Amino acid sequence: MSDTQIVRVLFVCMGNICRSPTAEGVFRHLVRAEGLEHRIDADSAGTHGYHVGRPPDGRAQAAAAARGYDISDLRARQVSRTDFEFFDWVLAMDNDNLANLRAECPETLQKRIHRLLDFASDMDEREVPDPYYGGDAGFRHVLDLVESGSRGLLQAIQSRHGL
Repeated sequence: MSDTQIVRVLFVCMGNICRSPTAEGVFRHLVRAEGLEHRIDADSAGTHGYHVGRPPDGRAQAAAAARGYDISDLRARQVSRTDFEFFDWVLAMDNDNLANLRAECPETLQKRIHRLLDFASDMDEREVPDPYYGGDAGFRHVLDLVESGSRGLLQAIQSRHGL
């Protein structure tokens, strides 16, 4: 990888208003803390287009803000077929979204798709649960999981791409 190439990361959940924008915000924060914002870029999307153009759920924004992450500027979008070519890493929040991504992704690009929590070595869970129909505690739990997965993901990216 040359010094001018940017590693692109996409976080994916169902509607792109809770889990994936939270992951994007947390990951961007970690990337900035490492001084790598000129080398790593992040985005988020949903496998479904239910909320396209909408900001993250207010509960997700509040939980993120309580930990110092501002996700208020993010807007939901749906995954497109070109995302599989554009992004080097595509991180699903759960097995359902992982299956949806694998079904849409060309065979030659399947190796780019992972579950975020496969990088969370300190967590037993492998899926980030959807907090949408629950209370505030669910959004805090999502943050716990996403923070762990994002730390591990950043380490993997740094190692694989020599950053």
